[in-house]
Amino acid sequence: MATISENIKRVRAKQGLTQDDLAKKANIKYSTLTKIEGGVVTKPSVQTIQKIAKSLGVPMEELVK
Repeated sequence: MATISENIKRVRAKQGLTQDDLAKKANIKYSTLTKIEGGVVTKPSVQTIQKIAKSLGVPMEELVK
């Protein structure tokens, strides 16, 4: 089972976005995104996941499955 960090990285890479691109698009701090993708933050807030999912154009469930 993939983690949230792996799912975000996979979808972001598939779309050709850098971490910086996604952080700006999602209106979250770059450091927050790198911590989530790096597995430092394993349970990001629902609001943060929603922003990331919306920016990637995927349902939130795709990131948390």
